Amino acid sequence: MKVTVVGAGAVGASCAEYIALKNFASEVVILDIKEGYAEGKAMDLMQTASLNNFDTKIIGSTADYSKTANSTVCVITSGIPRKPGMTREELIGINAGIVKDVSSNLIKHSPNTIIIVVSNPMDTMAYLVHKTTSIPRERIIGMGGALDSARFKYRLAEALEAPISDIDGMVIGQHSDKGMIPLTRMATRNSLPVSNFLTADRLQQVAEDTKVGGATLTGLLGTSAWYAPGAAVSSMVQAIVCDQKKMFPCSTFLKGEYNLNDISIGVPVILGKDGIEKIVEIELTDAEKAKMKESAAAIAKTNGLLAL
Repeated sequence: MKVTVVGAGAVGASCAEYIALKNFASEVVILDIKEGYAEGKAMDLMQTASLNNFDTKIIGSTADYSKTANSTVCVITSGIPRKPGMTREELIGINAGIVKDVSSNLIKHSPNTIIIVVSNPMDTMAYLVHKTTSIPRERIIGMGGALDSARFKYRLAEALEAPISDIDGMVIGQHSDKGMIPLTRMATRNSLPVSNFLTADRLQQVAEDTKVGGATLTGLLGTSAWYAPGAAVSSMVQAIVCDQKKMFPCSTFLKGEYNLNDISIGVPVILGKDGIEKIVEIELTDAEKAKMKESAAAIAKTNGLLAL
């Protein structure tokens, strides 16, 4: 079983590494347009195989999409990353052209593949793939919510001074500093509401810290983060390839769910061998519904910048 990762930068290489480490794929292909770059990353990763005890074969390719043929899952990380002070939306001009070209080439060689979009602005890039390809909506998935939820759980564990294994929580809405919606009301520590342990003010701070999680790291690193995005993608790929039926919040093309249409936005879904096997509609409060509506409007505004 083959997984393709397009983009051999920090995020793409992390995706490939985590997928290989989990040892569920027979082959991972890394593809990049920079001559020799993907080949070098693949070789470096393969030289860790005996040390990290994995048997997944990793190969690199410079812009040769024939190497990606018959991929079960294709991950698109290519595009320019954020710099300090940039919003994800500011990347649309360059990244839209890249994502459109990449998705078209992937589908030529793997018409039945499932595509996971990581490139920013992620919700709009997932929407672009929907609008410019003919594959069904179940097989186009935006990564953002899985990453945002991991950051939410990190902040909750930090506030609670608890191990992250105790924590469960979810972020829906736009993968954006302003548009994401951490569901503090539903977050738990070993099935108990976190509101039993944290004040409303502390929970609000956790939510705000979660929203700027990406921007905080960009400011510290000088570029976008890569470890957590790579781990988020690998977990989604594993859920699909191993037919785990796991629930993740993912950017999903909606057709009336959550009273939204013609938009890709983060909502909880069940991931299995067919991609998105079910969209889970949770009961939101009026305040959460209002935030979801605002988030969708922001995505729609960014979508309007696409040259479809």
